[in-house]
Amino acid sequence: MLERKLLLLFFVFATPLLRAQDDCILGVGITPDSTLVEIFQLNEEQTEKVRNWSAELKYRNELLNNQADNLLKRHPQNSPGELGVLAEKYKVISDSMEIVQRLVDIRTLKVFNEKQYELYLNLCEKAYRQPYRVVPTNYRDSIPDK
Repeated sequence: MLERKLLLLFFVFATPLLRAQDDCILGVGITPDSTLVEIFQLNEEQTEKVRNWSAELKYRNELLNNQADNLLKRHPQNSPGELGVLAEKYKVISDSMEIVQRLVDIRTLKVFNEKQYELYLNLCEKAYRQPYRVVPTNYRDSIPDK
């Protein structure tokens, strides 16, 4: 079961779900929260934060998707010029989704401990993606390496 979840997570990292193909997205809000919790062995505090941020991301994306739907329904599409303007407006919405995903992923990575962050870096390397660079959190209950 863990192997299947690791494989799923690998494909999330390897698949360009967003325009920034070189970014190694963590996938908060895309990957099931339980998968992230299990793969990265998140503690209770981290788990709660991931669940909250995942819900926040889904809400924001729902708003942006509604904007995109309204844009497609209401914007004139009769000429190449109108289609070009539509494409530009749609790109702004798409870029906003990408920015929100990046911010939530970085926020999540900042609460990782060193070992969790190293696992993220290793998965990114295997997926040939550029990881987000953050400083992991040192937890008092973490066991230092000897």
